[in-house]
Amino acid sequence: MWLSRFLLVLIAFALSFPAKAQQPAGKVPRIGYLSTSSGAGDARGVEALVQGLRQLGYAEGKNINIEYRYAEGNSERLPELAKELVGLKVDIIVAPSTPAVQAAKQATTTVPIIFPGVADPVASGFVASLARPGGNITGLTNYTPELSGKRVELLKEALPRISRVAVLRDPRQPPDSFKETQIARSVVGT
Repeated sequence: MWLSRFLLVLIAFALSFPAKAQQPAGKVPRIGYLSTSSGAGDARGVEALVQGLRQLGYAEGKNINIEYRYAEGNSERLPELAKELVGLKVDIIVAPSTPAVQAAKQATTTVPIIFPGVADPVASGFVASLARPGGNITGLTNYTPELSGKRVELLKEALPRISRVAVLRDPRQPPDSFKETQIARSVVGT
């Protein structure tokens, strides 16, 4: 819950600058929502976004507009959809997946891009560092490779007789967590 609130604060913060600095009075801010999924696939996340915006005083269609673009599972469509959002002059782009962030990044260097969760935004080239993202992209990550080793240690503590541990991972994701798990495995003797 706190993650979604933090994301909404980021959106409200990003919208406040263009709204005051560059937009004519009375202009309704526009959020671009770029997703790899379908509308139905993102329904819960979109509803949480809209509800959170409502709690911040934004009502879709009244004092804020959201332009939705869905790739319907076809990531190859994302660059075209991102360019479309930029062409609509949205004030901010919300990109809930790594491929969507990549497409938005290629489409603009000026429109703020916010991601609700990317595995490793630094290794993906989206931000310079977690402490100082720089550029026009920011968001949330639960990337914690240092915890991978701790998880193995806790497993060994909970099950001292364990002798083997299997790790399932997506080879497309950065290998840091897996490396930390391998290091911990050698330390705790599994």
